[in-house]
Amino acid sequence: MSNQLTQHGPYVGGERVAGGETLTTRNPGTGEVIATVETADGAVVDDAVAAAREAFPDWRDTDPDRRGRIVYRVGQLVREHRDELATLESRDQGKPRSQAHSDMGGAARYFEYYAGAADKLEGRSVPVGTGGVDYTIREPYGVSAQVTPWNFPGNLFARGVAPALVAGNTVVVKPAPQTPLSSLRLAELCSEAGVPDGVVNVVPGAGDTGEKLVGHDGVDQVTFTGSVPTGQAIMRESASHVRPVTLELGGKNPALVYPDADIEEVADEIATGIFTNAGQVCSASDRAVVHESVVDEFLDVIVERAENYELGPNADMGPLCSREQFERVVDYIEVGETEGARLVTGGGTPEADPGGNEEGGFYVEPTVFADVDPEMRIAQEEIFGPVLTVLTFSDTEEAVDIANGTEYGLTAGVFTGDVSRAHTLARRLEAGNVYINGWFGDTNQTPFGGYGKSGIGREKGLEALESYLQTKNVAVDLGEGGTLPGA
Repeated sequence: MSNQLTQHGPYVGGERVAGGETLTTRNPGTGEVIATVETADGAVVDDAVAAAREAFPDWRDTDPDRRGRIVYRVGQLVREHRDELATLESRDQGKPRSQAHSDMGGAARYFEYYAGAADKLEGRSVPVGTGGVDYTIREPYGVSAQVTPWNFPGNLFARGVAPALVAGNTVVVKPAPQTPLSSLRLAELCSEAGVPDGVVNVVPGAGDTGEKLVGHDGVDQVTFTGSVPTGQAIMRESASHVRPVTLELGGKNPALVYPDADIEEVADEIATGIFTNAGQVCSASDRAVVHESVVDEFLDVIVERAENYELGPNADMGPLCSREQFERVVDYIEVGETEGARLVTGGGTPEADPGGNEEGGFYVEPTVFADVDPEMRIAQEEIFGPVLTVLTFSDTEEAVDIANGTEYGLTAGVFTGDVSRAHTLARRLEAGNVYINGWFGDTNQTPFGGYGKSGIGREKGLEALESYLQTKNVAVDLGEGGTLPGA
């Protein structure tokens, strides 16, 4: 079973095609060159969108049960190739292979889950009286442009592509330039499963490729996961075309810890929430907001957890994905110290060697800051690395003010033994997802998305299908004459 692609370039109309300039993908832990990939220039993007538009009518009109079986078969092939995909993803993105293996299981599940919805996308009958019949039809938009990030490339390919296909759309995916390989391989598996040529296309490249895709006149809908500035730019571009967007833009997620919680269990959950994938997770538990009476106990335990993490390519935590992200995280650690926060543990870069390999070894130790003020930059801005900021509160009003005191609203958590408090806080926290006594509580079946600058729309669950369907109303006059507008 090969872990390398036989050809590296855009996937358009069911085949690999020649691209323009090449980019090099490296293992961020070692600097090892994995592949060179030809990028999609404007002409290739045009061809990909044209292929998707040409394939759309037949795919839209494919019987729903058959469409569902094809999508389900994609999921089966992902499972069959899970080891191959996990190895590829681990080398390309840097995460431990065990995490990549889990990601690919999730990718398979997206295709399987949405496949079951293909023949259940029903309209409704509207009771307009005896003079007419009125009903709705749910129809696909057409061509969905999907711009995916580098932190979970294969998993998020599946998260967007599966519901789009089930709804009857065709797709053009632009993966992040750091991590294009799993998306290219998944496109091949879609073809092997019976997805017709042109229904799934992949255009690797950097920002200019993404700009050409989301600005293309032939695109009908855009899905994007990434930074707020890029999401804002996509919104502006989409507004000029009056096309719908789904945006998942990150977070600065609070975990509220009350004295009646089990601090050992809380530390386990928050450590998993912030150190998984080296903190490169939009829904990471960035901020631990801990009651002042138990903050010392919490710090003792979370520091122990952090210092027990082993760093390495197949250890507990891998490297940051790129030099750019490595430098960003290191800069934020310096900012935290400058702002007056107390560096309790971590902050080191054990394999960084400015005089050695400049293309790998991007490891940052699990880092914990205490004595953090809510207005500090490290408490307000998304670091996207293994850096936990610990803040304190004295009562629930203060806790809620701190939790809701950023521009983000993706996830939040509450750790308490009081069920009434948990449900009350779930209503008061301004976040699209609230976890109670755990972290990463969402699954493929649960809707995911944010409030505020964390985004628009929902991924995952049946709600995700709304991003890829529009409603048509059909009104039939059974009597004589009609009604006036606005009646």
